[in-house]
Amino acid sequence: MRLKVVVVTVLLVAALSYYIYTPLPDAIQEPWKLMVVDAGFRTAMNLATLKHQLGLDHYITSVRHTLEGFDSTVTALQGSESTVGVVPGVKVSDVTFAGIPVRVYEPPAGGEGHLRRGLMYLHGGGWAFGSGKVGSHDKMSRMISDELNTVVVSVEYRLFPEVHFPEPFLDCVAAAKHFLSAEVLAKYAIDPERVAVSGDSAGGNLAAAVAQEISTDDSMSVTFSVQALIYPALQALDFNTPSYVQNHNMAILSRQLMVQFWLQYLGADISVEPQLIANNHSAMQQLALTSELRSRLDWTTLLTQKFKKTYTPVVVERDSHGLLKKVPGFLDVRSSPLLAGPEVLAKCPRAYILTCEYDVLRDDGLMYARRLQDAGVSVASDYYEDGFHGCLSFTSWPMDFDVGKRALRGFVNWLQNNL
Repeated sequence: MRLKVVVVTVLLVAALSYYIYTPLPDAIQEPWKLMVVDAGFRTAMNLATLKHQLGLDHYITSVRHTLEGFDSTVTALQGSESTVGVVPGVKVSDVTFAGIPVRVYEPPAGGEGHLRRGLMYLHGGGWAFGSGKVGSHDKMSRMISDELNTVVVSVEYRLFPEVHFPEPFLDCVAAAKHFLSAEVLAKYAIDPERVAVSGDSAGGNLAAAVAQEISTDDSMSVTFSVQALIYPALQALDFNTPSYVQNHNMAILSRQLMVQFWLQYLGADISVEPQLIANNHSAMQQLALTSELRSRLDWTTLLTQKFKKTYTPVVVERDSHGLLKKVPGFLDVRSSPLLAGPEVLAKCPRAYILTCEYDVLRDDGLMYARRLQDAGVSVASDYYEDGFHGCLSFTSWPMDFDVGKRALRGFVNWLQNNL
C-alpha cells in the first residue's frame, strides 16, 4: 500500500512538473518562478475557456475573478509586506473625469504654493483585463505620487467584452482632455508644462495613441510634455517580426495570445487567428496597405542588426479572406500608433520607451522609437536583455524579479529627471 502511495505521488509530481515546465532562455533569472506564474495564468485561461464552452460564464469574466483572487492571495501571503504599497500621506480618490472612472493619487507634500507634476497612467491587460486600482499598478502609482510629488491619474477605461475598439481609446482621450483642462490642473496644483501620459502593454498602446491625438488637436491649449511607453503594442499587421518569431512561445505573453487580444480589441472573429499568425491579412495584394504604410513598420529598415539577427520577413502575396476590409481597425492609427505619418509623430512629446528582449512586443517599441527619432522627437530607450513581458508588474514578494525592480526604478528615475 505504501509503495502505491509513493508511486502515485511520484507520478503526480512528475505530471505537475511537466505541466509547469516551459523552456525559457538562459538569460531569464529564477526561471522556475516565472514558469509557476505562467502555469497559473495558463490554468486560469484554460478553466475559463471550459466554463465558457459549457455556457457557465464568459471566459474573460472567469479569468478576471481568478486574477482578483490571486491578487488577494498574494496580499495575504505578503502579510506585513503588503504595507509596501501603502504610502502614508498619499491621498487616494475615486472620481470621474468626463464620465470616465479614474483614481487620483495626490502626494503628501501637497500643492500649497508649489506646482506639482501630473501623470495620467493607463494600465495593461490586453484591453480585457486589469485595473489601476489593485496590485502592482496601484502600488506603482502610490510610489510615483510620493517620490516624485506627482498627481497620478489612473484611468479605468472600459474593457472587452463589454466594448471594442475604439471605445477604450475614446475613454482615455476623454479623460485626458478633462485632466489637461485649466480648471482641473489648477484644482490639483499641477504645472501645465509637466504633465505626462504613460502606460504598459495595451496601456502603452493607448498612451501612444492618446499622445498622438492630443498633440494634433489644435483645440488643446495644454498637451502632454512627455510620453512613457512600457513594452507597448503598437501594430497588428506583422506578427512575424523577429521578436514575435523568437518569442512565439514565451511565458506570460505568447504570439497566439497577443493575436487573440488584438482580435478581441478590434471586434474580429477569433477563428481568423491562424490567418494573422501567417500574415495573410497584410498580403501584398491589399491595396489599402500602400508601400508608404508598409514602410512605417518595415523592421528590415527600422531595426538594427542586433535585433534583426538572421530572421527574414514573412510576406504573403494573396489574401483570400479580405480581412482588412472586414476589420478596418487594423489600419486605424488610433489602434496602431506605429502607422502614424511623420507629420503626426513630429508633433508628439518627448518619449521614454521600455522594451525587453524576451517579449513579442519588443520590436514594436524599438520601431516606434526609431520612427519618433526620425521625425525629430527626443527618445530615451531602456532595453533589458534579461527582461520579459510584464516584468514591471513583478516587483513584490513572492513574485518578485530583479529585472522587474530594475525596470521600475529606471522608469521612475527617467520621470524624475525628465518630467
